Amino acid sequence: MRKYIATLLAVLLTSVPMFAQTVDEHAKTKKGAVIGGIAGAIAGAVIDNNRGHRSAKRGAVVGGVAGAAAGAIVGAMMDRQERELRQIQGVNVTRTAPGELNVSVQNEVLFDFNSSALRSSSRASLQQMADVFQKYPDTTLSVQGHTDSIGSAAYNQRLSERRADSVAGYLQDLGVRSSRIQTIGYGKSQPRATNSTAAGRQLNRRVEIHVRANA
Repeated sequence: MRKYIATLLAVLLTSVPMFAQTVDEHAKTKKGAVIGGIAGAIAGAVIDNNRGHRSAKRGAVVGGVAGAAAGAIVGAMMDRQERELRQIQGVNVTRTAPGELNVSVQNEVLFDFNSSALRSSSRASLQQMADVFQKYPDTTLSVQGHTDSIGSAAYNQRLSERRADSVAGYLQDLGVRSSRIQTIGYGKSQPRATNSTAAGRQLNRRVEIHVRANA
């Protein structure tokens, strides 16, 4: 059975680079289908292992088909969500995995300097984000606050937490379920750029929302 699974994995994994190189708008849906197929094939083979070699093969095939279908559905959902989030002004979206997105919002869009109170001008963007998140409810959201290196570590930690809480609270006020949201502040510990320049510090002052498809 191990040999069979190893052979199946080799075939499926050989397909991943082909899908990854696809440049059309469905590339990540295809990649999600491949990954889902791999997971499903392994699960199916393991579950049916005790029934004998033929059952293991059958379980791998059935599991692979089911996993591929589930992966394709998740990938398509995340493709659509990514496209819609990219339309929002002041928002940067990165696809970090077939079932994960990272949405980054610069603090200058959300907050005044040294403040965790949301600017009135930021509310339209957050409303659009909330609309997208409610449209695709089968995801969890991790709202993460970040700062530059100016000020003490303790102060920046508290500020990053308050800013994450402000964004999460407003999304909840707009109708996003609180059970989908968690918040965390990283202070100045995870810079995206150098803190030695004004431009770098601006990039580091941000709130990120990690969007993950539910399993």
